[in-house]
Amino acid sequence: MVLKVAFMFVAPGADPAIHRSIIKTTEVELITVGVGNYSVAEQIARDLVNEGVTAIELCGGFGILGTARVKQSVGNKAEIGVVRFDTHPGLGNISGDQCSSQ
Repeated sequence: MVLKVAFMFVAPGADPAIHRSIIKTTEVELITVGVGNYSVAEQIARDLVNEGVTAIELCGGFGILGTARVKQSVGNKAEIGVVRFDTHPGLGNISGDQCSSQ
């Protein structure tokens, strides 16, 4: 059985319909997907779970609030992990929680 997992990153202008890739090995399928804000991340997380993803790792741009929102959106249907930065260089050295568009 192949393990389906995902890595989601948040970045201004990221469009999950365009900024998505899949890497497959014999035992793991890794889906990477970019989102522009937390609301989109919540929907994409639900979509990923519906595609059979059982674990989603969030990039360091997701702050505590963003992580909680994604976790709440999938409930117990997937494990949520986080790469942690207090501030993220790709977001102007702030947390995604501080972006006005979140």
